[in-house]
Amino acid sequence: METRALHVNAGGGYDIIIEPGILDRAGEHIRRTLPGAKRLFVITDSHVSPLYGARLVASLETLSFEVHTHVVPAGETSKCPGQLVALWEWMAGHGITRTDAVIALGGGVVGDLAGFAASTILRGVGLVQIPTTLLAQVDSSVGGKTAVDLAAGKNLAGTFYQPDLVLMDPETLGTLPEGVFMSGMAEVIKYGCIWDREFFDFLAARPSRAELTEHMDHILLTCCDIKRRVVEEDEHDTGLRMILNFGHTLGHAYELAGNYTAWSHGQAVAAGMAAAAGLGEKMGVTEPGTAERIEAVLAPLGLPTRIKCGAEHIERALGVDKKSSGDSVTLILLERIGAVRRVKLSRADLIERLAGEYGR
Repeated sequence: METRALHVNAGGGYDIIIEPGILDRAGEHIRRTLPGAKRLFVITDSHVSPLYGARLVASLETLSFEVHTHVVPAGETSKCPGQLVALWEWMAGHGITRTDAVIALGGGVVGDLAGFAASTILRGVGLVQIPTTLLAQVDSSVGGKTAVDLAAGKNLAGTFYQPDLVLMDPETLGTLPEGVFMSGMAEVIKYGCIWDREFFDFLAARPSRAELTEHMDHILLTCCDIKRRVVEEDEHDTGLRMILNFGHTLGHAYELAGNYTAWSHGQAVAAGMAAAAGLGEKMGVTEPGTAERIEAVLAPLGLPTRIKCGAEHIERALGVDKKSSGDSVTLILLERIGAVRRVKLSRADLIERLAGEYGR
């Protein structure tokens, strides 16, 4: 796989570099991007640190950076206010300055948590995202959303804070457990659903991890390019960027119903996309047969196409849905594969439609 690069015109502008083995050259890229930085604060988790922490630190120290590393427990529970405060205190205790930078090494939890910490310590320091999961590489590391979870729901406290650089090493995907890899594939498939029918068909023709891995450079580049275009037009999620939430309205309810442990984010989104397509067909918005097509791509990858969810969880999820405005909710539906429509419904109407069909 050759080096691929994209430039994102959001925030101050930044590059996404996709390159096998880039972990061993991360210091060179960071030095070019942040020439004034002396201290780097690496934030990672207990799964990723033993795999890639030493390699990254060695690359950074070779370029004479002073490196400090903080390891959080792996899992969604670390994306919380308590961990955020601990990171602030850790960085402040090591004398972080405005010219230093935070490095997020890990999946979506680490990226969100470290990004929030970087955006708020000293009112903002440099940030480099080094995503190591498929979901983080194609989605959460690009676009500048940072967040922690609250008791009331996921991602309710956060900032928009674009990174200075995103470095992706496709080789890190080789150590992902099957379920984690496939969870990322749900977000990959989402891009085909909302933007690129040809890409959707490309994925449909490769129903196994081995086949997908052979074309991972194309997959990563395509997804990041779509995300880049959307973010450049709507950095703060007030218009076009909302289409990236296809499958997430019900997906968040599924995660809530499973106490954020029964279903991964990708599994919940997979079932949410199938449900949204089915609902769209019933509403006359979505081309008939679309739900069946989506399910036919998800199922061979071991992703769920239906999850039972009580009406009370749907109501709670909609109550904190960030696509809500007053008493209305903007639901992301497909007209057909590759084309979306934003449909505004009253919260009561949407709850009735969803609970009647999917709240059993």
